[in-house]
Amino acid sequence: MSQSVTTVGDRPDELVVNKEEFNATSVDDEIRADRLCQKLLRRYYDSLLAEGLTPGDATALANGADYFVRDFLVGFKHRNLFDEQSGIVRQFAGNWYIANTLEPSLEELAGHLRGVSSFYGFLASRGLIAPSFLAAIAGECANLAYYERRIATFWEIEQDGYLAWERDCSLKDI
Repeated sequence: MSQSVTTVGDRPDELVVNKEEFNATSVDDEIRADRLCQKLLRRYYDSLLAEGLTPGDATALANGADYFVRDFLVGFKHRNLFDEQSGIVRQFAGNWYIANTLEPSLEELAGHLRGVSSFYGFLASRGLIAPSFLAAIAGECANLAYYERRIATFWEIEQDGYLAWERDCSLKDI
C-alpha cells in the first residue's frame, strides 16, 4: 500500500496523497480513512502555524474541520474526503449538526464552518480539489442566515414535524 499522506521535501505544503485510500466501504476502511484524515488535518494545522496563526486560532480552525471531516463525512456519511459532490456542507450544517448537538448554536456552527472552508482552501491550494469545488464549499459555509433559520425551525418542531423539517435539508444523497 502506498503512503497516503507523506511529506515530500522539507516544506509542509508538499504532500503526496492517494485519494483512493480515503474510500470507506467497510469498518476497516473507515478506520483507515479516519486515520488518514487525522494525518492530513494535522498537516493542515501545521500549515496554519507556519502561516503565523496562533496555536489557539489554528486549533479552532482545525477542530472545526476535524468535526466535519471525521465525525460527519467519514463517520456518518462514509464518504471519501475528496469526493467532490456539492451540498455536503449544507447537509452537515443544515441538518446533521443541528439534530446531533444538544444545544446547536449559530456561533458554534459558524466556527466549524470557518474551519471547513479554510481546510478545503488548504486542499485546493495543494491541487487536491478543484477550485470550482472549493467555491461551492465556501458558498455553503457562508450561508449562515440559512443555517440560523434551520436551527430556529428545529426548535419549533411539534409532533410529527421532524420529517418535514428533515425533507427541507435531507441527509439522503440524491
